[in-house]
Amino acid sequence: MRDLSNLHQFLGITAESHPNGLLLQQSQYAEDILRRAGMQNSKEVATPISIKTPQSSASPDFSNPTLYRQLVGALQYLTLTRPDITYAVNKACQHMHSPTDQHFDALKRILRYLRGTVHYGLPITGSSMNLRSYVDSDWAGDQQDRKSTTGYCNFLGNTLISWSVKKQTTIARSSTEAEYRAIAAVTTEIIWLRRLLEEFGFAQTSPTILYCDNTSAIVLANNPVYHARTKHIEVDCHFIRECIKNQSIQVHHISSKDQLADFFTKSLSISRFKLLVSKMLTSGASACRRVLNDKDIDYSKNNKTHI
Repeated sequence: MRDLSNLHQFLGITAESHPNGLLLQQSQYAEDILRRAGMQNSKEVATPISIKTPQSSASPDFSNPTLYRQLVGALQYLTLTRPDITYAVNKACQHMHSPTDQHFDALKRILRYLRGTVHYGLPITGSSMNLRSYVDSDWAGDQQDRKSTTGYCNFLGNTLISWSVKKQTTIARSSTEAEYRAIAAVTTEIIWLRRLLEEFGFAQTSPTILYCDNTSAIVLANNPVYHARTKHIEVDCHFIRECIKNQSIQVHHISSKDQLADFFTKSLSISRFKLLVSKMLTSGASACRRVLNDKDIDYSKNNKTHI
């Protein structure tokens, strides 16, 4: 090994040094994607996915499916520093085997959004080393097979360190079941992160707070009594309750308007989307200034949540 001085470029990711930390961005890579698609001068849009997506089954097959797959694959790599497009890219990935003109139109919307936000990046700031998580689920959100989508994000202090959007493998028969499966998914990630931080010398001495906006799922997680209607998710029940019992996690309620994982599971209005993006990303022109200006979560005795 040898010292290559301060980090500037790594696998296409640019690391800009600022007084408050680092800004990780892939602006050059994003420009390359737009150039490959011929959309360098495209009209910008405010969100990467429309709230009302048409579900027409009569749309003809896209004439160049190879281009579609290449662009979607490139956007997948871009999500390493752009969580704001993760949900839209996940939707695009679901049609890689047989894209239609309608799917390509949705892909072009992502690129048009990217055109206006090409300098956005992920700030890495020095703050507390406390791990906290947010999890959400969109029950039966897929119009084709009615499967739910799991979305979660994990913060170390004020820094976003991991996130995920994934369609659930089975159909949930209630919103509680969908949320509970999402909790099980993020709990697995939390356990891995806690062990990794311990190896780095930052052991988490207190349970990781996991924020969920579904009260029924929270009650189910803390209730040791099984009911017949929950037997089909009994494995997840055992896993989550064991993690609560050994104080690896604590599941807390958070209002839907404060749920940061909201834009990992559904398309949102422009104002809502911009609000959540401002809490996770920043532009290179104002590096690390705007992100998570709110203080750490305040756990008061009456369990009120302050963002």
